[in-house]
Amino acid sequence: MYSLKPITAAGVPAALQKAERYRLLNDSVAAESICLDVIEVEPRNQQALTQLLLAITDGFGEKLAEGVARAREVLPRLEDEYKRHYYGGMICERRAMAQLRRGAAGARDVADLWLKEAMTHYEAAERMRPAGNDESILRWNACARSLNLSERLHPHVEEDFVPMLE
Repeated sequence: MYSLKPITAAGVPAALQKAERYRLLNDSVAAESICLDVIEVEPRNQQALTQLLLAITDGFGEKLAEGVARAREVLPRLEDEYKRHYYGGMICERRAMAQLRRGAAGARDVADLWLKEAMTHYEAAERMRPAGNDESILRWNACARSLNLSERLHPHVEEDFVPMLE
C-alpha cells in the first residue's frame, strides 16, 4: 500500500480550481481524489466538500446505491442548511438520471420517485434561499419537466386486478 502525500495549505486554492476543471472534463475520479486531498488539509472546507459531493454524483454509474450513500455522507458536513437541502436534491435528481441511463425494467418508475424526492429537497431549499438565488427553483422546474415528459410518454394506467381462477 502506498502512503498518500499531503498537499500544502497554500496549494488548496489551486487544487480546488483543478478539481473543478476535472469535473468539467468529466473526470469525476480525479476531481474526487483532489477534493479528498484538500479535505485532509482543511476538513471543513465547504468548497471542497461541495465539489466532492458533486464529483461523487457525477460518477453515479454501476454502483449506484453505493454512490448515493457516499454522497449523502458528505451532506451533514455542509454547514449551511440551504446547501444541505439543495445538494440533497441534487443527489436525488442525479440518481434519477443515472437510473434512466441504466434503462432496466421499471427504471422510469424508480426515476420518477427519485425526482419527486429531489423536488421535496428543492422546495425546502427554496423556502430558505438567499435573496436573488433561484437555483432551487430552476432545479425543481427541471424535475417537474422530466416528470411531465415521463407522464406524456408513459402514462400511468391503473389496471383492475383480476385474480386467476383455476
